[in-house]
Amino acid sequence: MFEGLLQPMHLLVILLIALVVFGPRKLPELGKGLGQAIRGFKESLSGKDEAKPEGKDDREKPGTPGESGP
Repeated sequence: MFEGLLQPMHLLVILLIALVVFGPRKLPELGKGLGQAIRGFKESLSGKDEAKPEGKDDREKPGTPGESGP
């Protein structure tokens, strides 16, 4: 039923329509966003979470030695 669904000619037509609808300036941004979304989805499926533990934070808290206050 779906045997010749994504042939090269079909992909070219889809890309041409996307270029006409979104324009050449917006298309790279859309591709970047789509790539990041796919990458995040794959990472969540594989369990590779890059979140930092709650106790560790790169930002310095007020009152720490590195603070440059008045």
